[in-house]
Amino acid sequence: MTGAGSSDVQAPPLISAVRSGDAAQTRALLAAGADVAARDSDGWSALDWAAGRGDQELIAQLLAAGADAAAAAEDGRRPYDIAVAAGHRAAALALRDAAGRADPEGTADYGWRPYCRAYPVAELRRYPGWPASPAQQPGPGTADDSGGQQDQIVFLHDDLTVTASMWPGEDVIFDAVTGEWAHFCAAELGFAVPDEIDLIPAEPPGAAASD
Repeated sequence: MTGAGSSDVQAPPLISAVRSGDAAQTRALLAAGADVAARDSDGWSALDWAAGRGDQELIAQLLAAGADAAAAAEDGRRPYDIAVAAGHRAAALALRDAAGRADPEGTADYGWRPYCRAYPVAELRRYPGWPASPAQQPGPGTADDSGGQQDQIVFLHDDLTVTASMWPGEDVIFDAVTGEWAHFCAAELGFAVPDEIDLIPAEPPGAAASD
């Protein structure tokens, strides 16, 4: 499991129960009024540990008891981030949904950033607003009959700018980002920034949580 240190020194009983995967003890402690916001010496809450385990039963218990799905640990990670880092897809989705319900007006971006995809420049030239003579030219390519370079590779980034370099903001070829350009990128190029969840392999049905 990806997580903080493993020391049990001074860990609140609720966190110890969650870390050991003891659902019955967790339920009893919550019923007795255990503080779901308490953190251990590593700065992690019970929900952080449940997220790291990918234990959906414990996550559900803690959320029902009022645990904050959006609360960040001392290392800046939310329970969702911890579940993603540990490769627990279902747990990450549950935590993300819980955070969204708690703050429906939030503007959380779960796209994989920075992100870019390479395209032959000829594909982008199909856009009616593509400049005839970009300030920054793509790299060498094979000339066509008109003298243009049709197989030059350029990079479309998550902010929809286009560069000759794979690095965002470097050797910018096109940055006239409009609604029309965004539509062209999505509809004609099939460009979309992957969701972080897409980076996690699907867990087999009934997969057990593990430390």
